Amino acid sequence: MDWLDPACRLVQGGQSHDRTALLERARDLAGRLRPTARVAAVAATPLAVAVALLAARLLDAELFLMRGTAVPTGVDAVVDADGGVTRPGGAVPGGPPGFALVLESSGTTGTPKRLRHAFDRLAARIQGGRGRGSVWLATFDPGGYAGLQVLLTVLRGGGTLVADDASDVPALADLAQRHAVTHISATPSFWRAFLLTGKTPPLKAVTLGGEATDQSLLDRLAAAFPNAAVRHIYASTEAGALFAVTDGRAGFPAAWLKTGVEGTDLAVRDGVLWVRGPRLATALAGGRLPTDADGWYGTGDRVEVVGDRVLFRGREDGVVNVGGVKVIPDEVEALIQAVPGIADAAVRVRASPITGQLLTAQVVAVPDQDPEALRPRVAAALAGLPAAARPRRLEFVTQLELSPSGKKKRVQE
Repeated sequence: MDWLDPACRLVQGGQSHDRTALLERARDLAGRLRPTARVAAVAATPLAVAVALLAARLLDAELFLMRGTAVPTGVDAVVDADGGVTRPGGAVPGGPPGFALVLESSGTTGTPKRLRHAFDRLAARIQGGRGRGSVWLATFDPGGYAGLQVLLTVLRGGGTLVADDASDVPALADLAQRHAVTHISATPSFWRAFLLTGKTPPLKAVTLGGEATDQSLLDRLAAAFPNAAVRHIYASTEAGALFAVTDGRAGFPAAWLKTGVEGTDLAVRDGVLWVRGPRLATALAGGRLPTDADGWYGTGDRVEVVGDRVLFRGREDGVVNVGGVKVIPDEVEALIQAVPGIADAAVRVRASPITGQLLTAQVVAVPDQDPEALRPRVAAALAGLPAAARPRRLEFVTQLELSPSGKKKRVQE
């Protein structure tokens, strides 16, 4: 366990767990799991994930992080949310041996996928001891790729991770203020809600990921936290952590399409971003990651080259059909968010017996704004769109409902 920094610490539910305490829990769990080659663990909390991760390392076992209750096939032990161990029985099928992690994608726009990552690839960009003195806030689902990256940054880098059972943004903002958090990595949706709380912990690093961000949000974060380095990262469960953008601008430099970045090659094919690099998942449960003959992987993220920039335009599988008209909810959402007085918005899809599908929108107003006065402004902003692309219902809410991964919920109502 030489990669586990002596200064690492997890604070969860008010209790602190240092390196010694984490290893004690891991050795106890490993003793109850032995012998095992493949173990699944309910990723209920950062502490549960950390202990399961360390135990799997001690056993040189493959670890499946479960984001739900469905037990993957082929495991010979399951760790529940309380640390209890059960054995489903049955033979363990063959496959790549040794310590690795199998993660589930968030399934924001489709069925979640399980992908295998070699541990060395996951931790390759994290330098031991570099994070000492940093205090991180846990905002992501601990069993997802982003949540795991934050956890590994703390365990290997030597920082502190503060976590709590609270999942709503105001409660987490209070937690960040109380613990003088210095580093937060979260989705743009989380950050928009965080800014509304008015909390100002002594942040040194503001990181955005998991969703496309816009220039307005980057500018607002830079103004709210002038002592923090603001960056947005591009990563996914399938592609791994590919690159970070630190120049304060939305999207990424178009020059990277020619030069690559951080060991990753980038290309745009038919308006979709394709990537190739060393941090792609090594396998997909039930088969191989769908790359082409040259190792390129289609991310499904729609992009557009605008001048010297490549801008994200939503998900390829997020396009919906409203009465025969193809509509991109992300683009409608961006128009609403650009209206002065609007803090955030979520455009969703619901079934319609007439058009097949239709759009609705939930909108969060800036605290001093009258929602009724904003309605005509939103209507004016959307007036240039086809009728099918204009939400049939506009509902003002105090905050948007986010998924466990911190993303806006776009599931069909």
